[in-house]
Order: sequence, then C-alpha cells, then structure tokens
Amino acid sequence: MGNCLYPVETLSLDKNGTQFTFDSWNYSFEDNYSYEHASEYSLTPAAPCYSCNLLDRSSLPFFMLISVLGMLASGGILFTILRPFFHWQICPSWPILAELAVGSALFSIAVPILAPGLHNAHSTALCNLGYWVWYTSAFAQALLIGCYACLNPRLNIGQLRGFTLGLSVGLWGAAAVLGLPVALASDAYNGFCAFPSSRDMEALKYTHYAICFTIFTVLPLTLLAAKGLKIALSKGPGPWVSVLWIWFIFWWPHGIVLILDALVRSKIVPLHTCQSQKILDAMLNVTEALSMLHCVATPLLLALFCHQTTRRSLSSLSLPTRQASQMDALAIKS
Repeated sequence: MGNCLYPVETLSLDKNGTQFTFDSWNYSFEDNYSYEHASEYSLTPAAPCYSCNLLDRSSLPFFMLISVLGMLASGGILFTILRPFFHWQICPSWPILAELAVGSALFSIAVPILAPGLHNAHSTALCNLGYWVWYTSAFAQALLIGCYACLNPRLNIGQLRGFTLGLSVGLWGAAAVLGLPVALASDAYNGFCAFPSSRDMEALKYTHYAICFTIFTVLPLTLLAAKGLKIALSKGPGPWVSVLWIWFIFWWPHGIVLILDALVRSKIVPLHTCQSQKILDAMLNVTEALSMLHCVATPLLLALFCHQTTRRSLSSLSLPTRQASQMDALAIKS
C-alpha cells in the first residue's frame, strides 16, 4: 500500500507580506499543506522532511476489499443471530452479539466513504458523515464489550430484556456523541477526507485523540487490571474474560499512536530528527490499517463466542438430564 513516487508539488506560503515557496512532501498527517506545520522546519534552502503516506490513492483496493469482506461477514453473522430458529435460550447474549455485528457492518459501510482516491465522491458533508459513522461504530463496540464484561457475571444482562435495551440505547447514544468531534473537525481536501489545520479545529482534534486513547487503550487496560486485582485479592471473578477481548488488539495501537501524535503536535514531545517523524507517520498509517481489519475479524470472533457459549449451555443442560435418567433407572430396578 502506498508509495513515494508521486510528483512533488509546490506550496506557496504567504505570511507577513513575504512569499515563501516550498516543495510539498508526502506527509501522512492531515494538515500537510499548512503553514503552521511547515513552519516547524527551517526556511533555509535545506531539503524538507519527506514522509511516505502508506494509505494514499494506491491503497484504494485495500479499502474496498476490507469493506466488501466486512459487510459480507457482518451480514452473515447478523443473519445467523437474528434468524427465527436461532437458539436464543442457549445463547442468551445474542442481543449484545447482534449489536456488535451491526457496529461492524456500519464500519464496513464507512470504509469506502473515506477511501483515498475517490475525487468525485468526496464532499465535506460526506466526510463528516463517514468519520462520524467510522468512530461511532468503533466506540459503540468497545463500550459494549467493556460493559458486557463487567456486568454479565453479576446480572446476566442477556436475559434482562428491559435492562439490555436501556443499556444499548445509552451506549450507542454515548458513542454517537463521542464521535461528533472527529466529524466536525474533518473536511474534504484534494480528493482526501482529512483534518485541515486550523486554530479553530485544534480543540476538536485533541478532544478526539483523548477520546480514542481513553476508549481504545485505557478501557482494555482497566479491564485487565481489574481482573488481575480480583484474582490476586480473591474477591470474586471480576470482569468476564472472553474471546471478544481480542477486538481491542485491533484498536489499542491506534489509541497509543494518536495520543503520541497529539503530544508531538502540541510540541510537548518534540521530534528532533526527520527519521523520527517518518516513523511516526508510518505508525499512524499502519495502526489505522490494523484498526480497519477489525470489521473482518469481529464477525469471526462473534461466531466463536456464540459457539463457546452454546457448548457451555448444552453441557450445563445435559448434566441434569443425565442425573434424572439415572434416578429413573434406579427407580425401575427397585
């Protein structure tokens, strides 16, 4: 995905009545053509720091493939869960599983909206909608997995229909609100949906970075810490560990790199070498691509989770049946 062989464009910057001309660089950040970022480099004739964008126009087939596979997989598992003859009593957690499948499907639909290289398809409104659906679906999935892990051991939320409905509405509503900063900060530029550099948008971007770091990185670490403390102190089972926790592997690096990017942008953590900047650029692209893969992996995790839950339910149901049959046999002999 991506290359650095595109022709170099020219960037003209006008500040304080002075005209400066720079060669623009393939920079993976969204504000690659702003004076604010260019001013971090010297205005001397020294060569600028070129950075290879891995998710450029050449990565369009990757975006489309992920979208198609994600929609097919999510639609398949959603149909399986919602079909009338599905074993809802054996798998009481099916409402949560269905919501996770819906979130994965929504993300898959948003992928082609934000795919690079679709010049005629991008508009500001469409970019706002795409980023909002992209992150709202991801936030909702993370919150659903976290709440299910914490509440299910005590309340068995899959069997409390009213509570499950209220919890779902609350979590999706919270995810929709948390997705607003990135939607409001996005715009269409040169065929890409990006974050234009603007003083007015800085607060929205940093808010989005903080939200991603909290939900994608802090939340799973908190679940792991709570589980470890419960085991160490022998005070109950703690959060319920399941195969659904694998979902955070696709988003955890994304939260880490975004908060690091925010620290670099705010100059709290300065990067003194061009190579360091290139590494950060590559990490941003790689973690974004990894997070996109979750829409293909999530349906597989849901299928595996449902299989494990069904097998445990059948085992628990078969034990009383075997005991009853043994009692009947003893009664007949007597």
